[in-house]
Amino acid sequence: MIRFGPLGWRGLVAEEVTVATVRRVAAAAARQVLEKGDRRRGLFVGYDGRFLSAAHAREAASTIASHGLPVWLASGPLPAPVAAYAVVSGRRALGLMIGAGAAAPEFGGIALIGPSGAPVSDEVTAAIEAHAADAGAQPASPRSRRPARATVRTHDPRPAYLRHLAAGARRAGARRGRLSLVCDPRRGAACSFIAAAAALVARPVEVLHATPHPDFADGGADCGEVQLRDLARAVRRGGCDLGLATDGDGGRFGVVDRGGMHVAANPVLALVADWLIGERGLAGGLARTAATTHLLDDVAAFHGRTIDETRVGFANLAPLLTSGRAALACEETGALALAAHLPQRDGLLAMVLVAAMVAARRRPLREQIGALFARIGPRHGRRIDYHVDAQARERMLRRFEDPPSAIAGRRVHRVDAPDGQRLTLADGSWVLVRAAATEAVVRCYIEARAPRDLEALTVAVREVIGRA
Repeated sequence: MIRFGPLGWRGLVAEEVTVATVRRVAAAAARQVLEKGDRRRGLFVGYDGRFLSAAHAREAASTIASHGLPVWLASGPLPAPVAAYAVVSGRRALGLMIGAGAAAPEFGGIALIGPSGAPVSDEVTAAIEAHAADAGAQPASPRSRRPARATVRTHDPRPAYLRHLAAGARRAGARRGRLSLVCDPRRGAACSFIAAAAALVARPVEVLHATPHPDFADGGADCGEVQLRDLARAVRRGGCDLGLATDGDGGRFGVVDRGGMHVAANPVLALVADWLIGERGLAGGLARTAATTHLLDDVAAFHGRTIDETRVGFANLAPLLTSGRAALACEETGALALAAHLPQRDGLLAMVLVAAMVAARRRPLREQIGALFARIGPRHGRRIDYHVDAQARERMLRRFEDPPSAIAGRRVHRVDAPDGQRLTLADGSWVLVRAAATEAVVRCYIEARAPRDLEALTVAVREVIGRA
């Protein structure tokens, strides 16, 4: 059974994600477009640099064309936001992005992109899942009984996307500054984009790991602290102002400050929001997922803006961007989206904005975070991932179904379930426990007002989890 989660449909390559299953999803997408009467608009198929992604993209395009639908196939590996832009700029009815984001190299999959560039609605997802299930009973070959085959055209959206990125950066007030920068695309889909994006706001840059690799040369597709050790060393060695990275499909970003210190995504997201609103005149509200820092709430309150909370997953943020309710949306995984740019997370845009902010303020990120804390109050957070089997996961989650009245010796002020179970203390500190959507992982998010409180809450959560 093919099921789409918040990040799309994913599975192990050659076991779950095969030529046959990719054809099923592509055929289901084609049927959905035909039912909606969007034959002339056609579909765009993009792909990342993972093992078999290009081959699967060709099969998907061929299957779509066999249904008589025009299809545009990317000319090479693309970051996910560039695929979204190709759908929007080409006015396509639907987009398929073949890849698996920041997941381990052995995973593949497909994300569905709607006409606005945002993830498709739950209604469209359900319809495509139903079509794929129908096709599963009698798998259709892309070569069988399809007399009105359309043409598969090759398309390179890179030049148009980079122009769009430059225009979006200008609208956000980003300017080229005196900044020495090192970039790391993590051997992923942004390899051929990252230098051009960085050049919008910085001097000529050094780029690490600039050659795409199907399994990221065993370095992983993520851009967290562990994966950015080479970037940290390069920043220290060169005495650079900043190091910036994107993940395997270019949707998320990672940051290394002057001196080679990794900076978590959450405070950087709050800094960018504060800079855009306070110094660049960004109009509109903010949005975040339930697991993302409440520093964004504090920034919104300080500037008199609204903030909306959604379930985890960018697909839940996208409607707030497309409706105009939110101008900026953020995820704790290191994802940022501007409504004026795309209703889709874009690590390249985030990288440009962070670099422009550092250049404009002429202060390292650590100093900027300290100044933000002085204005709106401090928050310190972390995420703990427990990789467990399904039975252990259920036991852990049950421990929080009847949550304690106190944690770390402090009374629980409020319990709610925005996505999982969240315990909030009187000072706004909170703990969120939830199951990951796509793997057997229990995620614990903890945020406190002081480092000492963060450690105390961490110990308390681990004790509860350990008894599960």
